Amino acid sequence: MIDNFSIVLSHGLLLLAFWLLTRRDDLDREPPPEPDAEPQGFGTARRKPTSRKDTLTDA
Repeated sequence: MIDNFSIVLSHGLLLLAFWLLTRRDDLDREPPPEPDAEPQGFGTARRKPTSRKDTLTDA
C-alpha cells in the first residue's frame, strides 16, 4: 500500500510541475543577444596567403 502511494504521489507531483512549467509565458521567449562591438573568430582577420615555397625553405 505504501509503495503504490509513494509512486502515485511522486508521479503526480512531477506531472503537476510539468503542467505548471508549460503554462509559463516566458518559457520559450528570451531577448536576443547584444551584438559584439568587435567581431571575433575565424572570419575577422584576413591574413596574407603565404606561399608553400616560403614555408618549405624556413625548415
